[in-house]
Amino acid sequence: MVETPMAALGKQPPARMTLAEFFAWEPGDRSVRSWQLIDGEPVAMSPATEAHGALQIEIGALLRNHLLARGAPCRVIGEAGVVPRVRSDRNYRIPDLGVTCSPPSASLMVAEPLLLIEILSPSNEVETWANIWAYTTIPSVTEILVVSSTKIEAELLRRHPDGAWPETPERIGPGAMLRLDSIGFEIALDALYRTTMLAGGA
Repeated sequence: MVETPMAALGKQPPARMTLAEFFAWEPGDRSVRSWQLIDGEPVAMSPATEAHGALQIEIGALLRNHLLARGAPCRVIGEAGVVPRVRSDRNYRIPDLGVTCSPPSASLMVAEPLLLIEILSPSNEVETWANIWAYTTIPSVTEILVVSSTKIEAELLRRHPDGAWPETPERIGPGAMLRLDSIGFEIALDALYRTTMLAGGA
């Protein structure tokens, strides 16, 4: 997920909004694909790189196929809008992928996400990690996966049985296995990069 502050778009940002006002808001700028609400301020998401997009589709497909094979009621959702528990009336964040087992709906928010996934680029590192800390406040979330778009590497945060989060993420590198306990999924990390320039050690 890549973000651009509204000021960078050459537009005067609107007054700070509540979540309800944000959902009712008509941005006017159709060149922006999505907006987040961060502490009451609308923030535009800029276009993703090819590697980012390829990873998002590949990971989503792998997870979807896994869930289908298991016959699970869970679903993978792209750009899954979520609301953190902390300052919930002023925040709406959009991870690259989310998994939920709740029934489909027409809502702008994904109900009870179990797993949230972000694809990290050098240009969005600060913003992405700020979102990740917000995700840890969502009670239903048990795992957060951060996948690098520039090297074969991932970081995994897994909630402890007592509800606490680890102080540091688990780092996963080339040749290692990625295990997502929230959905019973395991795969070689390298497989996520099949359609990127990093495939085959490139």
